Amino acid sequence: MNSRWLPGNRITLLENGEGYYPRVFEAIAQAREEVLLETFILFDDKVGRQLHAALLSAAANGATVHVLIDGWGSPDLPTSFTQPLLDAGVRLRAFEPVRRLFGARVNLLRRMHHKLVVVDGERAFAGGINYSIDHLAEHGPQAKQDYAVEVEGPLVGQIQAFCRANVEGPQPSRRTWLKRWRAMRERAGEEREVTDGAVAAFVMRDNHLHRNDIERHYRAAIRSAQKRILIANAYFFPGYRLLRDLRRAARRGVQVDLVMQGQPDMVWVMRATELLYRHLIRAGVRVHQYTERPLHAKVAVVDDRWATVGSSNLDPTSLSLNLEANVVVRDEAFAIHLRERIEALMAAHCTLVERPVPSKLRSAWIGVRSFVVFHALRRFPIWMQRMASKPPRVVALGDEAA
Repeated sequence: MNSRWLPGNRITLLENGEGYYPRVFEAIAQAREEVLLETFILFDDKVGRQLHAALLSAAANGATVHVLIDGWGSPDLPTSFTQPLLDAGVRLRAFEPVRRLFGARVNLLRRMHHKLVVVDGERAFAGGINYSIDHLAEHGPQAKQDYAVEVEGPLVGQIQAFCRANVEGPQPSRRTWLKRWRAMRERAGEEREVTDGAVAAFVMRDNHLHRNDIERHYRAAIRSAQKRILIANAYFFPGYRLLRDLRRAARRGVQVDLVMQGQPDMVWVMRATELLYRHLIRAGVRVHQYTERPLHAKVAVVDDRWATVGSSNLDPTSLSLNLEANVVVRDEAFAIHLRERIEALMAAHCTLVERPVPSKLRSAWIGVRSFVVFHALRRFPIWMQRMASKPPRVVALGDEAA
């Protein structure tokens, strides 16, 4: 794993849009030098317009503002939204512009799934929260439950170097990757003497040199767990090795709790996840379904000493195709706080999934079905990567339709 652990950070947990948007919009609006923003979804709604205003404020302050959106996740931004940003000097680009067939978006795979912001090289934000009103409770029953972190300290320099390199596009050549990594290491070394505060690492996933970094961090933490593993994940369908690590942890006496969707925004995803329940529960893993609203979280805590918050789900697209970014933290106070927030959800709005006792015939059918679906889904990213060899494009909005 190439991520670099850095001490001396202040990591603040932000929950849902209510906790996230005021902090990030204020930081952007007060920027004086630079704003780097990468997001999967940006909509022209109440939240998107608040971000729009903050970006214009930063540009008016004289800050250089770079915004990278995903072309599939943010496909329909009107000229009335984008042109004022371009006129103000905001450098607005789209990763792999959306392609349509009979009106439907077809290029879903290999998306830029980051949710990152860096302001003046002093403050960074990372997590799973996009810029749309469905991250606010006022949206109603379909409002998403999600998390992000605000970072201050040496780790900000690494995130800044990463986002700056993405100005040229987040699918770089090996030579560009070497330049990016050297820049991240140099920024890390600038404040190496700082020893207090949280120890943290910035971990990315791409389709070049960092294909498995996020999954490897998860697996290392799970294998070293002694008492408790708590994972809350929106789209859970990891590979065999991670599932094996969870089952082994439960069998050696570690309490393993998984919080999954019970009110999904995509029902078919929940149905795929349910194929794993019997396999996990039989090993002693406890599975909880969050039933208040759609769960969009990508967080985990191990032994109150290791935690992660980021954009990466534990499913084939996040672990094998998408560009992802997580912050991993080794800090007891932060880990305990995150655990307590997840446990509050579990106590108030989760139901424990009981192990079903089907008939022998039905049990055999479930076993065959689970085997076929599991292995098909696990090989799906490999098939798609082989078919989609063309590198993705990053285009400047205003120059080419996105």
